[in-house]
Amino acid sequence: MKFLLFFSDMIIPLVIFYIVGFGLLMKQNVYESFVKGAKDGLITVYQIVPTLIGLMTAVGVLRASGLLDLLGSGMGHLLKGLGFPSELVPLAVVKMFSSSAASGLLLDIYKEFGTDSMLGRTASIMMSCTETIFYTMSVYFIAAKVKKSRYTLAGALIATAAGITVSVFLAGRM
Repeated sequence: MKFLLFFSDMIIPLVIFYIVGFGLLMKQNVYESFVKGAKDGLITVYQIVPTLIGLMTAVGVLRASGLLDLLGSGMGHLLKGLGFPSELVPLAVVKMFSSSAASGLLLDIYKEFGTDSMLGRTASIMMSCTETIFYTMSVYFIAAKVKKSRYTLAGALIATAAGITVSVFLAGRM
């Protein structure tokens, strides 16, 4: 166990030394490459900040307005017959936009129902089986300058629906 702790502490420095050593071995200007990469990273951040602010604002407005609770109760009646708890509808919706906002909802579920409850387990599994679709698409497509997303949204929504379905199934089996 001590070896694993030591290895986990040392892995990042070892990777950095490996990269620098390999760059020097290949006679590359490592520092210049680092500075160029950092500059490119800052340009990417500058390009995606407006999208991030828009998404965070939209999620905040949805949450503060009570629309998520309304959506949860409305869709909850429909999904109850399928075995999906209505309390998790807001989490499933918010997770598609913002992982940090979904983490806040997850903590609320833990406080209200407990971490070992059926809802707590389902929510935990759902958080790891789904992706922040709209955040990921907007940020990465802007950064990569992708203009046509083609079937990305449909595929991501299908994958998220599968992740949500599996999380309910797995939590029920525990």
